Amino acid sequence: MVEASPERNLPQRTRSWRISPRHALIAAMASWIGFLFVVWLVMTGNGDAIDSAGLLFWRRGADLVPAGPQWLLEAVRDLTALGGVLLRNLVVIGVLAALLFLRLKREAVVLAATVMGGWLVNSLVKLAVGRPRPLIVPHMTDAGGQSFPSGHSFNSAVIYIAIALAFAAMSPRRSVRWTLIASAVSLSIAIAISRVWLGVHFPTDVAAGWLGGAGWAFLASALLNKPAKVVAEQADDVLETLTPRA
Repeated sequence: MVEASPERNLPQRTRSWRISPRHALIAAMASWIGFLFVVWLVMTGNGDAIDSAGLLFWRRGADLVPAGPQWLLEAVRDLTALGGVLLRNLVVIGVLAALLFLRLKREAVVLAATVMGGWLVNSLVKLAVGRPRPLIVPHMTDAGGQSFPSGHSFNSAVIYIAIALAFAAMSPRRSVRWTLIASAVSLSIAIAISRVWLGVHFPTDVAAGWLGGAGWAFLASALLNKPAKVVAEQADDVLETLTPRA
């Protein structure tokens, strides 16, 4: 019988500190209810007034340019880039490498599955709704594809909340875990708002995107941990089999 090393035991201890599956399911349910409500607003036209007011709120003058100095516009573009395909995927790759280095294989598997599943869900909803981009105000950054839900908002919520949930497993202090999650929520909301500020999404696009993404991240945290544990343990067994013994 092979004695478990301290390094192999560490991930198991830290995983006992992850967010409660019940709390994650409650958060997921609340988010998905909000998502369905926004979908209803869009499909019935009851969200049109909100969309128009939201897009015009920070625009000024006859040209409907964003309010504020030029540096603010550049800052918002930098912020929205954190939800873009390149940067968010680079972040995920870096975090996966860090989790594997820390021997948190289960958390790495959950994160990878959450991100891939979230991308698929968002793509399917976009195809189903087929809403065009807003033309009420000039776009202040390039954007293509369908508008609902916002891919930046959905995927940012998925990725940054899932990362926070993964690293929250490393701390036994509840205050630390919730600080990480609250920071991820705040960052992803800021990215979502930036899309409206830049004129490339309706407010209902980003609301549905963020709620759907957050709902997916919390749902995956509640449901994928046990399957991910099996995958991680099987990977450990394969590595042990392949590792030459002295």
